[in-house]
Amino acid sequence: MHKPLTALAILLAAAFALRADVLIVADEFPAMQVVAAKLKAEEKIDAKLVSQNELPADLSPFTAVIVYIHGALSEIAENAFIDYTRAGGKLVLLHHSISSGKRKNAYWFGFLGISLPEGEMASGGYKWIAGVTWDLVNLNPNHFIMTNRVHYPVRIVYSSASAASERASLPGFTLEHSEVYLNHVHTESRTLLMGLKFTDPSTGTVYLQDRAGWIKPAGKGTLIYLMPGHTPKDFENFRLMGFDGILVLDLKQKTAGSLAALTRLSRRVTRPGVSLPSGADAE
Repeated sequence: MHKPLTALAILLAAAFALRADVLIVADEFPAMQVVAAKLKAEEKIDAKLVSQNELPADLSPFTAVIVYIHGALSEIAENAFIDYTRAGGKLVLLHHSISSGKRKNAYWFGFLGISLPEGEMASGGYKWIAGVTWDLVNLNPNHFIMTNRVHYPVRIVYSSASAASERASLPGFTLEHSEVYLNHVHTESRTLLMGLKFTDPSTGTVYLQDRAGWIKPAGKGTLIYLMPGHTPKDFENFRLMGFDGILVLDLKQKTAGSLAALTRLSRRVTRPGVSLPSGADAE
């Protein structure tokens, strides 16, 4: 085979190898059908949508695994998600993938570095409230996930407890007829992405909590959490949710690095009188 054709074959093989296939594991499907359709239409990313009972035996081929499980998290799925992430996978947790029903799982909250305290909400106890309006606030404007083709339509007055900051006007957007989760406790450090602002209609109490989105390492992999997702409507503005950055970030970095290396290789193999040593790697 001619050397230029060899280089082209390598480039094509790399392009197919770097396909961003995503697995979505859910127990409520309409919202995830919206996500899968948006991934295909806007990012040309194929997403396979399955229930816990249909979980593939091997998750490693997937660039990311999205978890959208409202009810009980099976022990098999729990262990599969943990093993996948620790081995280098990207696990994206949506909405009720962190919820009180998961307290009974042996490893889930410990793996996530999360606690949901019991007790009254006013005293710090975990609480979910559905059918409400709340604001999602960008806490990390320099992070790729929060900036990749994302436009924030409003400014929201907010103060971040973790940063001990003064009240400021931060970019964000509003979710209506949605569901908010209050008093998540982080038991380990992580990079904060999103905060929530919610006014309790029954008491007038305003909650400002840096818990609506975050990213943290887990073993060789990455955990990402986004609180929104109560209904398909929460996902209609796909880019506001940060999905572009979440699912494209690693793929773009890997593709750029691989194509750069392969470009260097193609230049070497097409240069007269230059070839790779037998068995040598392409950098």
